[in-house]
Amino acid sequence: MTIADERKAMTKAKRAGVAGLGAGLLLLASGALAPAMAQAAPPALAVNKADDVWMMVSTVLVLLMTVPGLALFYGGMVRTKNMASVLIQIFMIECLVCVLWFLYGYSLAFTGSEGVLQPFIGGLGKAFLKGVPITAVAETFTIGVGIHEIIFVCFQMTFAAITTALAIGAFVERVKFVSLVFFAGLWMTFVYCPIAHMVWFWPGPSGVAADPASADTAGFLWQLGAIDFAGGSVVHINAGVAGLVGAIIAGHRRGYEKEAMPPHSVTLAMVGAALLWVGWFGFNAGSNLEANEYAALALANTFIATAMAGFTWTVLEWIVKGKPSLLGLITGVVAGLVAVTPASGFAGPMGALVLGLVVSPVCFFFCTAAKKMFGYDDSLDAFGVHGVGGMVGAILTGILVNPALGGTGIVDYATCAAHGFESCDNAPYSLGGQLLSQIWDVGTVVLWSVVGSTAIFFILKAIFGLRVGEDQELEGLDISEHGERAYNH
Repeated sequence: MTIADERKAMTKAKRAGVAGLGAGLLLLASGALAPAMAQAAPPALAVNKADDVWMMVSTVLVLLMTVPGLALFYGGMVRTKNMASVLIQIFMIECLVCVLWFLYGYSLAFTGSEGVLQPFIGGLGKAFLKGVPITAVAETFTIGVGIHEIIFVCFQMTFAAITTALAIGAFVERVKFVSLVFFAGLWMTFVYCPIAHMVWFWPGPSGVAADPASADTAGFLWQLGAIDFAGGSVVHINAGVAGLVGAIIAGHRRGYEKEAMPPHSVTLAMVGAALLWVGWFGFNAGSNLEANEYAALALANTFIATAMAGFTWTVLEWIVKGKPSLLGLITGVVAGLVAVTPASGFAGPMGALVLGLVVSPVCFFFCTAAKKMFGYDDSLDAFGVHGVGGMVGAILTGILVNPALGGTGIVDYATCAAHGFESCDNAPYSLGGQLLSQIWDVGTVVLWSVVGSTAIFFILKAIFGLRVGEDQELEGLDISEHGERAYNH
């Protein structure tokens, strides 16, 4: 029996409150329920204006995470001579990805396709937003409940943009702007969209409830039972691994480990981190697609895991280095945000607390000892925080979803028809089965990101070259690449 067949046999399907076709919902139902389902039809989709409003607010909050949040966070941590370059890089990525997402990215990630590629990438049926009139409605994670699809398009666009922007934190201060722009477009197309499709694309709750066999059209990792509420694997592991690949291929910054490279403005980095935390409520709670109790749970978890991680990192740094630092505190806060992302709508608040406690020591090790041990120059610890933190969160989500540990459990949508679509039963929880699904998730995303990112970087290196010249790097990218300074004094 294959892994896919084994997971299907476990009759798992995901919970009604879970995340944005953004949350990969779990599994398929037993065939024994098919006769009951054939006797009823799911209710027509209804749009609640409050859900629409919540999702529009969440979309703007995720935009805030990128510009100005991530831009200031990353910009504050580089040297003065490269501040403007980081700001324009992240702002340009936001603009470019937005355009490409509306042209074809949404279609590749969130539509079905045919043939052997069906589980791995969508088609072009909604390219140029064909078939997405303003009246179109997309189902949420509750049967019969929808939001206007154009809002979902915009919401998912902000995820694609910030994921691409996160990756560059590993190789800032040394890469040509032209190479970075082409990287953003190619990477979103060939790495981000397939992974988003594999984890988050599925027929929707009504589709699975009415016809369990329709789940065969879902993304590869969704079919394997992987759960990712708001992007632990799609966003953070994906971006962190791509950043590491870029850092290794581009090489060290000149002077790395020979001269001090402190952040030029911890103040601005702190402002950026605070904006990230604020925006992350849209990222996590918004991924529920509805303004209900599960969004409230994601909100609470985004508070408690983040606070615990920030506190833990600070205390750990205090013990190891003798002094607590603001930079350490905000790094811990971001690590907590990363780790809770896949679990935000699945774990209970005390489970989220454990996530925050666990992730800081692990990321602290990778941002200090491991980086020196292996000798790579991850400039702003994109891999150490996002890649590693995402892996910690993804794996522990498989444990913390357990209702016995305060988690929400996993709903078997195929049981909804037997209840007249008024309610659904929870599927039996299997620790081994769910952990196996999460390991498949992490392993597949790492492999896809490594292979895709490596190919893109080598193509760009051959065409444009990745690195700026030595004189340009020493002068700083603000002047050499953009002819302007971030500061006039």
